[in-house]
Amino acid sequence: MLEVTKRLVELLDLSPIGDDHFQGDSEDLGFPNVFGGQVLGQALMAASRTVEGRLCHSLHAYFLRPGNQSMPIDYEVQRVRDGGSFSVRRVIARQDGKEILTGSMSFQVAEEGFEHQLTMPDAPDPETLRSEQEWGELLAPQVPEKMRPILTRDRPIEIRPVNPVNPLKPEKRPPQKQSWFRAQGHLPDDPVLHRCLLTYASDFQFLGTSLNPHGLTFMSKGLQVASLDHAIWFHRDFRMDEWLLYDKDSPSASAGRGFNRGNFFNQEGVLVASTTQEALIRQRS
Repeated sequence: MLEVTKRLVELLDLSPIGDDHFQGDSEDLGFPNVFGGQVLGQALMAASRTVEGRLCHSLHAYFLRPGNQSMPIDYEVQRVRDGGSFSVRRVIARQDGKEILTGSMSFQVAEEGFEHQLTMPDAPDPETLRSEQEWGELLAPQVPEKMRPILTRDRPIEIRPVNPVNPLKPEKRPPQKQSWFRAQGHLPDDPVLHRCLLTYASDFQFLGTSLNPHGLTFMSKGLQVASLDHAIWFHRDFRMDEWLLYDKDSPSASAGRGFNRGNFFNQEGVLVASTTQEALIRQRS
């Protein structure tokens, strides 16, 4: 496991601070606030620590306030129900006594059932594509010095975008995006960790799908963007240290909000997880 990936795994390894209460550190990715995927991944880890013999199959969360990178985050888990096949947990993330995220997670025992899935869309092989970090290094000389570390930082999750948008010269495109995702280095076999890592990574390059038709990116002036909610469904087992295609679309934008959907496929074409997110995409005057 590479050092940068080891740090992410340690970030998700929460400390118990009481009955069904946990605490996690925050990382600074160069964004104004805590990365939403970090809070999602830690919240899922907190809930998973209170469930035995069952894996998360769905997660639904609301972002309530921006997180502060300089402070740890406290996670309170509420045991809503433990049934014969399913367990439900509610998680509240707090900083300085204020809620920054609330979510519900459902867990299920292993079970066989009916099988069908969407066909994996066409996509170029990840080995033929540049990584997000490589693209950032090419763009770095063209941006202000204070922004260069964000573009060139080492990443625990390697992302290789298909047909990436130039954030300095965006053009209007259809509301679709594709990227290959993979954790850097070999990971332990713990399926809970792999689910938490996918949850963390699923917030990357998602919101921007709804900006494509408008020729905008995070670097566009006068734009206010923020994730409002996030949901994930885990369909089948997978490994985050193997390539996964994140295929995304945005069916609608209206009233200052953009709606995004995504599917994760492994290289054999198996659909392993699906996501949705609504985001604030507000043009300030």
